Amino acid sequence: MLYQLAAGEVDHDSGVAQMAQLSARLAYAMMCLTLVWGVLTSLGLVNRLTGRQALRSSHMILATLTLGFAGLHFLAFLYMRASTWTVIELLVPFNSGVEFRHTMGILAFEGMLAAAVVVGLRRYMTYYRWLWIHRLAYPAFVLGVAHSLLGAVANGHLEILWLGGITLLVPAVTLAALRFLPAKALATTGLIEDAP
Repeated sequence: MLYQLAAGEVDHDSGVAQMAQLSARLAYAMMCLTLVWGVLTSLGLVNRLTGRQALRSSHMILATLTLGFAGLHFLAFLYMRASTWTVIELLVPFNSGVEFRHTMGILAFEGMLAAAVVVGLRRYMTYYRWLWIHRLAYPAFVLGVAHSLLGAVANGHLEILWLGGITLLVPAVTLAALRFLPAKALATTGLIEDAP
């Protein structure tokens, strides 16, 4: 093995590719869990577990893990490319030569990053403006799922996304749909109690 390293015969691209795949799967899982936990927290369905601040903090930890794994996924692809990247290629999603699935991934990451950054700016904004920007996480979630689906198809890993990805996706989509239903509809179905 040491001789192979010295002679340059070891292929590091397979290890970097595996790191890219693992970080992508972990980012997808954390993205789904972040959405689920955020909706459960905002609807007040898990308030009995602990205090409100602890629930928000755990949501922020899941969001940070999502962004971290997505960033690692991106960095892994930087190491698999021999030529240098420009700032335009890194930040502008609708750049010529960028595949559509990569464009969706860039937009998803930037939308999630905007939703995360605005949390720190909450005291300087009105609540409704903050909420509007923070809700960019929902379209970013849709773009992230589409990026994952098209990436799995392109790389021949659809069977992995089909089993694990759908398992995580169904509760996230269900709870996101519940998040936008009117309170009266939720009370009628018994999901929340009517306010006295």
